[in-house]
Amino acid sequence: MPLPHQPRPVLQTSSKARICICGQAPGTRVHKSGKPFTDPSGDRLRTWMGIGEDVFYDPDKLAIVPMGFCFPGLDTKGGDLPPRRECRKAWHDRVFAAMPQIELILVIGQYAQAYHLGNARKGSLTNTVAAWQSYFENSGTAAKPRVIPLPHPSWRNNAWLRKNPWFETDLLPVLQKEIARLLGRAQGVGPAHV
Repeated sequence: MPLPHQPRPVLQTSSKARICICGQAPGTRVHKSGKPFTDPSGDRLRTWMGIGEDVFYDPDKLAIVPMGFCFPGLDTKGGDLPPRRECRKAWHDRVFAAMPQIELILVIGQYAQAYHLGNARKGSLTNTVAAWQSYFENSGTAAKPRVIPLPHPSWRNNAWLRKNPWFETDLLPVLQKEIARLLGRAQGVGPAHV
């Protein structure tokens, strides 16, 4: 099935970055800008990570590999369609094989979690994110990077964030500390609030 528009792959790969964000697929704003996370969800994600745009868009510091490289279009309710499967099948194994230096992958949303966590997922997105510590502590071998599952930073998840305060109090400080370590910076790189 063809895309509803001209393909415009949006990703940021690197042979130097130690951190990779693996999300869903570009939305309408990102499709227009051609740059990942140029929307309010990107602002929230950078806050969660405790970094600014200068670090976020530096390919020597951060890779961004969504499950679908191109905007998949909108559903009948105006929401984004799921990432296109053929993109992942054609590119993901090759892209990650070309970035063996990655030490931490932030897996955002159910499609990225399915690819990176496979059968280790805990059913729902909430249960998977709630088990973040087990993924983080039990990953990180020479063959595989550490993984932290996250919900999507969209405003649509505001209610989820309110219902799960442990995300802000328990997960985000560890996430920010690990990102600071991988960037070679002192702890306390930014706010931990959503």
